[in-house]
Amino acid sequence: MTLSQGGSHGMTVGLIAYSAPPATAALEAGVSVMPFVAEITNDELASVQFGRPKNGDRLMDGGRTYTLTDATAVYDGSAICGWKLFASGGT
Repeated sequence: MTLSQGGSHGMTVGLIAYSAPPATAALEAGVSVMPFVAEITNDELASVQFGRPKNGDRLMDGGRTYTLTDATAVYDGSAICGWKLFASGGT
């Protein structure tokens, strides 16, 4: 996966991310209504001084592009160790 900052001059960073498979309830309702959720470590973002993921950033997974709608920090004590990214789209 890659994460790109919104705007024409944004930074891009390669990611190794984890995305849980959809739950049975989501499959019954139709996966298209579910947001795409991925979990990443903060190390990848910090290594290139990407900063915090923001609404409007682009998450690319294979041939699909998603738009970030939310990002929640994951903490280890008082330090940010990762991010939970919520996105929509998939075009």
